[in-house]
Amino acid sequence: MIKVNENLGLYLDYYELIMAQGYFLSGRNNVFANFDYFFRKNPFDSGYTVFAGLQDLLELISNFKFSEQSIDYLKKLGFKSEFLDYLKNFEFSGNIYSVNEGECVFPYEPVMRVEGNLIETQLLESILLNVINFESLIATKARRLRYSAKEKKLADFGLRRAQGLAAIYASRAAVIGGMDNTSNVYSAFLYNLIPTGTQAHSWIQSFESELTAFRKFAELYPNNCVLLVDTYDTLKSGVPNAITVAKEMERKGYKLSAIRLDSGDLAYLSKKARKMLDDAGLNYVKIIASNQLDEYLIKSLIEQGAPIDAFGVGTNLITGQKDAALDGVYKITSIDNKPTIKLSEDLAKVTLPGKKKIIRYFNGEDKFYADAIALEDEVDDEINIIFHPHNPNKKCSVASFKKEKIISEVFEDGRVKFKQKSIKEISDYLQFRFSQLPDEHKRFEFPHIYKVGISKKLMNLRDELVMNK
Repeated sequence: MIKVNENLGLYLDYYELIMAQGYFLSGRNNVFANFDYFFRKNPFDSGYTVFAGLQDLLELISNFKFSEQSIDYLKKLGFKSEFLDYLKNFEFSGNIYSVNEGECVFPYEPVMRVEGNLIETQLLESILLNVINFESLIATKARRLRYSAKEKKLADFGLRRAQGLAAIYASRAAVIGGMDNTSNVYSAFLYNLIPTGTQAHSWIQSFESELTAFRKFAELYPNNCVLLVDTYDTLKSGVPNAITVAKEMERKGYKLSAIRLDSGDLAYLSKKARKMLDDAGLNYVKIIASNQLDEYLIKSLIEQGAPIDAFGVGTNLITGQKDAALDGVYKITSIDNKPTIKLSEDLAKVTLPGKKKIIRYFNGEDKFYADAIALEDEVDDEINIIFHPHNPNKKCSVASFKKEKIISEVFEDGRVKFKQKSIKEISDYLQFRFSQLPDEHKRFEFPHIYKVGISKKLMNLRDELVMNK
C-alpha cells in the first residue's frame, strides 16, 4: 500500500468527526452498529462490477489511529478535550465481512458489512468509500479492456494522467482487472507488479536524427528494444529507420523487440507497418499501439484486423472514463442489534435493513445464474424464491440451483483475519469468476441485467419497517 504517515486517522470527512464527537458526548460510544457498503449502478453501462481495494483498505484500517500531531490539530479545530482523550487510544476493534477481492458483483448487493460501536463504524465511512469505490472502478475498466483485447498484451500507461497519488492504487487495480504490466514504477515496487516502458518522442528529438536516436537506443538496450516510430513520419521515416536498425541488430546477434505507434490511424498504419516489416524479413518484430485507447477502440481495431500485438492504455483507464466515479454508498442497517431503514419516495433508495449475506446460484453449466440478498440468520436451503428488490411482482425460483455464500469475515475484533493474496492471485481469481459470468452480461451494448433478488423474509422485514415509520 501507499506508505501513509502516522496521521492516518485524519483520512476522513469532517462530518465523520462531528458525528463521532456527538455520539461520544451523548454517551452512545458503546452502542453497537452495522453498516453496509453497496452501489446502485454498474460503471460504464457495464453488466458487472469488479470488487477491488479490499487488502489496501484493511491495511489502512489496521493503521487508522490518531497521532499526537493529529490530536493537536483537532484541538485547534475546537473539538472537546474529553473526545480527544478518547481518540488518543482509538483503533478499530470491530468486525468486517466482505466478498473476495476480484469478485464480480452487482448493484444493491451488500458486498461489505462493518460491525462495531457507533463511533468506530462511522469513522471508517470515508476511507472505505474512497478506496473501494476507486479501485473497483479502475479494476472494472481494466476488465473491459482485457475483454476487448482478448489475449493481446495490455499495459497501464496512466500515471501522468491520473489524479495525483490515486495513480498508485489505480495501477494495482488495473493489474487486478487484467492489465499485464504498468509504467508506474512506484506501484510496481509496492505491489510487485511488472514495470514496462519504451521511449518518448523527446528521446528521438534530442538526437541529430531519428536514425541516430534509434541506433543509440538499440546499442544501450539490445535485449528489449522498442522503437517509437511516429515522431516525424511513420511510414516514410520511422518504420524504415526501425527496419535499418533491426537489420543492424541482427548482424550483432540481437533482435528488435517491437515498434510503437502513438498517433494517426492505428489500423491503417499498423497494417502498412506490418507489411513493411514482413517484407524485410522481420516478422518477429511486434507492433505496440497507444494514444487515447479505450475498450471500444481496441475492439474496433481487432475487428478491423489491425495486426497490433499489444496496447498501452493511459487516460481512459486511469481516470475511469467515461464514468469518473463508482457511486458506492455506506449505510447503517442496524443499531443496537435492531434493524433500521432509510426511507425514500423512490423504492430504489430505500435501504435493506439488518445483517445480511449474499448467496450466489449457479446453473447446470456452472455459470452464475442469480444472487440472493438474505438475512444473516436465514437457512440457505429454505430460500426457494427471490424477489426483485424494487418490484415485488418480479420473482424467480432458485430452489434447484447449486449455491455458494460469497461473503465472509475478513476482519475480526480489530485484526485482519484472512491470508493476504498477491496481485496475481487476485487477478487469477477474477479471471476464473469472470469465466463463470454468462456472456450476455459481458457485452458492451445493452448488457443483460444480472438477477439480484431479496429473500421473502428480508422483503417482509423491509416492508414492516416502512409501514411502521
